[in-house]
Amino acid sequence: MTIEQNYQLAKAQYEKWGIDVESALETLKQVPISIHCWQGDDVSGFEVDQQELSGGIDVTGDYPGKATTPEQLRQDLEQALSLIPGKHRINLHAIYAETNGEKVERDQLEPKHFQNWIDWAKQHQLGLDFNPTLFSHPKAADGLTLSHPNKNIRDFWIRHCKASRQIAEYIGKELGTPALTNIWIPDGYKDTPSDRLTPRKRLKDSLDQIFSDQIDERYNIDAVESKLFGIGSEAYVVGSHEFYLGYALKNNILCLLDTGHYHPTEMVSNKISAMLLFSDRIALHVSRPVRWDSDHVVTFDDELKEIGLEIVRNDALDKVMIGLDFFDASINRVAAWTIGTRNMIKSLLYALLMPNDQLKAYQEQGNFTERLAILEEFKTYPFGAIWDYYCKQMNVPVGVEWLKQVQQYEQEVLLNRS
Repeated sequence: MTIEQNYQLAKAQYEKWGIDVESALETLKQVPISIHCWQGDDVSGFEVDQQELSGGIDVTGDYPGKATTPEQLRQDLEQALSLIPGKHRINLHAIYAETNGEKVERDQLEPKHFQNWIDWAKQHQLGLDFNPTLFSHPKAADGLTLSHPNKNIRDFWIRHCKASRQIAEYIGKELGTPALTNIWIPDGYKDTPSDRLTPRKRLKDSLDQIFSDQIDERYNIDAVESKLFGIGSEAYVVGSHEFYLGYALKNNILCLLDTGHYHPTEMVSNKISAMLLFSDRIALHVSRPVRWDSDHVVTFDDELKEIGLEIVRNDALDKVMIGLDFFDASINRVAAWTIGTRNMIKSLLYALLMPNDQLKAYQEQGNFTERLAILEEFKTYPFGAIWDYYCKQMNVPVGVEWLKQVQQYEQEVLLNRS
């Protein structure tokens, strides 16, 4: 049977439940995923005096073909985007500035250092998001930045974050779509601290200074990101979930939830509806932790499906800004982007094809038997036939056909890089 025939049969099954499949596909087309550039070069960046990766994060593996120039990274992103259905965004870190061989300190970065990214994004009709980079730097070597007891070090990072917001505002204005500027810091202690409060006071003061600059919200959206622990900050992090949740709510900025930044028994999917009651919008970094925040490539697992369901059944597709954050150097990096992003989109389609109103009604009526039975039944509904049709509609490879293109790209491009 053809893809079209399989689609029509599957569509008929879903329509028995009142699900408008064509409407679901049209909705899905409008949802952008912010794809992180750092998967393509192992979070290295392009600074003149490139530092070793630090900040409680690590990339393992040495698969051939890592991008070592901005041009190579953009080329790899273009290849991945050609295999992913929909129009999306690219998420940049400040270390991806292009300074033409000149050493420019992070607190001196300007919009001009990202003009090539902006021009490229215009060419490909992509939005851009942004992150100040508060790791892999001599002034972050002891694991403290915005909460550092040394005022000179704090001030350096405050200036860097202010510069980043100005860069993001320029990006948003140039591209006609606001950039999400997300602040994450590695600050914390390896062993049990004797004072948890003072570093948090310093962090609050630093953030207050950063956000005191008036930036046009039409072009820049601010977010802060928490973490449970990292390598070297196992006992205590300054920017905990509770800290940033309180700060975001009080200051009317977004709280960004990274799916790898919580205790293994905590599910980000369970936090979405609670936070949307008190925030107009929230942001996500979708990753896959394996025992810790190891940033594995996103797979189509139960938690990813649940994240998609929580966004869709709560009518929050325009309230949740979805980004990705994983980095695996043990496999083909273009394939990693493709697998992870396609899976994120699959989770949203899966949720759009559920009889969400009926399931809500069962719960409200106390019909828990019916609710469980239907939830389980839909796990084997012909979702794959709808996904294949969507990919064909969007002119990207169906099934694993994309893998042939990645393998060809590897042979022709990646393996020829020195």
